[in-house]
Amino acid sequence: MKTRILALFLSLGATSALAFPVTVDNCGTPLTFDSAPTRAVVQDINMSKMAFALGLQPSMVGVTGISGWYKLDDEFKRLQGSIPELAPKYPTMENLLAANPDFFFAGWYYGMKPGGDVTPDTLAPHGIKTLVLTESCVHLDKARPAASMELLFGDIDKLGRIFGREAEAAKLIEGWKAELASIEEKVGKDTGSRVFLFDSGEDKPFTAGKFAIPTAMIAAAGGHNIMADMETSWGTTDWETVATRNPEFLVLLDYQDDTGYLKLLNFLKSHPAMKETDAVKNERFVALRYEELTPGPDNVAAIGKIARALHPEAF
Repeated sequence: MKTRILALFLSLGATSALAFPVTVDNCGTPLTFDSAPTRAVVQDINMSKMAFALGLQPSMVGVTGISGWYKLDDEFKRLQGSIPELAPKYPTMENLLAANPDFFFAGWYYGMKPGGDVTPDTLAPHGIKTLVLTESCVHLDKARPAASMELLFGDIDKLGRIFGREAEAAKLIEGWKAELASIEEKVGKDTGSRVFLFDSGEDKPFTAGKFAIPTAMIAAAGGHNIMADMETSWGTTDWETVATRNPEFLVLLDYQDDTGYLKLLNFLKSHPAMKETDAVKNERFVALRYEELTPGPDNVAAIGKIARALHPEAF
């Protein structure tokens, strides 16, 4: 019996050793890990939730960019536990180096700015490897495919491989795909129902374009993002274009609480062009939080919310 147990132990050890090195695609550049990171820092609420969904808390020494933007619920606080927040918004180099990390998960305009002080290139000399959120790669590489749910699945898979949590990642992805298949069976996919996402902005609306995950989410919920031809991920357009395309349904982004969307809705009701659109006249909308509309574990449940509000007859 002892011989069999020893053989099994050696077999498992060999399997673990063979798992590394791991190389993942990082915005078109290979990123290799000889072992799993042990001192990770994660930016933003959506990426932190990705890490929590994989149970990476024991390997995390900090989060950044959360309390300065969003109101946190009790569940997030529970999952965060004793992991400190190193910076409430964008971290500085000093914030990060003080935690002595070996890994940073962030994105362009999700904690990093091209040419800024904190980038993969500036962190590398300090022994910090940076995984870039795939949705944000378009800011440096315009030759990216349009948004799909692979933006979420791919990043979860990468995190799973990097931290030796492949099985956990695969289980999450399998469950999400099953939920999406169930929704599509009920409502179809991209039925042409005209949807506009309103994030913020009065002079010009800030919204999701071709490369942002809400475009894929809206399609999965049986709608069509009227700004899906906007050649960016997140960006501004003009009210004339939005009103001319006459959205039938709105997705309103709620940053701080469960009533913040009312400011957006009231603004639209007072706007001379938008108040004439079908969506505003009929008050057809769903309010979703930031972490539901940026790549993360909350995406699939949010797709269900959009689908139910857009196609109530199907549920």
